[in-house]
Amino acid sequence: MAIPKLTPEERSKALAKAQKIRSERMEVRKQLKAGKLSLEKVLNDADNEIYAKMRVKYLLESLPQVGKITAAKLMEEIGIDEARRVQGLGSRQKAQLLEKLS
Repeated sequence: MAIPKLTPEERSKALAKAQKIRSERMEVRKQLKAGKLSLEKVLNDADNEIYAKMRVKYLLESLPQVGKITAAKLMEEIGIDEARRVQGLGSRQKAQLLEKLS
């Protein structure tokens, strides 16, 4: 599949959109760490573009009391691939995450 040729204006818009999404994801991670946003809300709102494309690994690492090692162990126990994104989680995986982290 060839990469489409973008005009400088289209490229600029795409870069601005990508930066906006990254900033919003960073804010979500801060809110999770502070306890202002719950894991349940993020998992139940997986249609939201900001949450949907977020990697589960980074989502879990953003939770209070969960670091890289704990997140990796949880994902291995449940059977979630390291590269999995929130939108790709099944209902069983979501339920198990919520159960283990409540």
